[in-house]
Amino acid sequence: MGLNKGRVREIRLGASGLVEVSIACPAAAVPGAGQYLLAIEPDDEQALLATPLFTIETVNHGFWAAPLHNVSWNPGTDLELVGPLGHGFDLPSTVQRLGLVAMGETVSRLLPLVYKAGQIPAGITLFTGLRLPALPSAVEVHPLVSLKDTLDWPDYLALDVPLERLDELRQVLDIPDAAHLPCPAQVLVISPMPCVGLAQCGVCAVHGRRGWKLACEDGPVFDLRSLSW
Repeated sequence: MGLNKGRVREIRLGASGLVEVSIACPAAAVPGAGQYLLAIEPDDEQALLATPLFTIETVNHGFWAAPLHNVSWNPGTDLELVGPLGHGFDLPSTVQRLGLVAMGETVSRLLPLVYKAGQIPAGITLFTGLRLPALPSAVEVHPLVSLKDTLDWPDYLALDVPLERLDELRQVLDIPDAAHLPCPAQVLVISPMPCVGLAQCGVCAVHGRRGWKLACEDGPVFDLRSLSW
């Protein structure tokens, strides 16, 4: 587990209406796609819990981050950073047709896969009903309801789904269970992580096919076939 110093450089409002933060930090502190980083403001005595951060885009000497919940930081705020933590997306180098599915409140946490896939000859389609940031021209966007009619197109599927909406996947994908998926699929399960694995509080518990799993430790990215939904 890495310990690093970081500093807030810039704050913006994303297309989803949520705050996004540019953080200066060592390259080793930047989480991979789907992993998270814990940020603590040491001078804030009111901050009882650390803030999980997900990467949006890597930039020089840091990254743009999507906080899991609202923050009150300002440019120049110093942070203590713990991580990267958790299991991220494992995008195969052979992917030619990448499908992205955003069912949460933002598409930002999937964007590192767009930039990574842009380095190889891949078609990229994003399925969502959310408001969109500026995207590379190579990314096609379709409504979420069209996914079930094109499920045989991608050769890898990456999803961002809140924990409370996992039971909607049968309807969204229009399949009885994950065994009927025509391609490998991984899902980033978004859930509060108040103890980040230190106390195993169970708030982020995900129902797996072989028992319960914790998003903060066993995820937050899971093989979709390993979950019960």
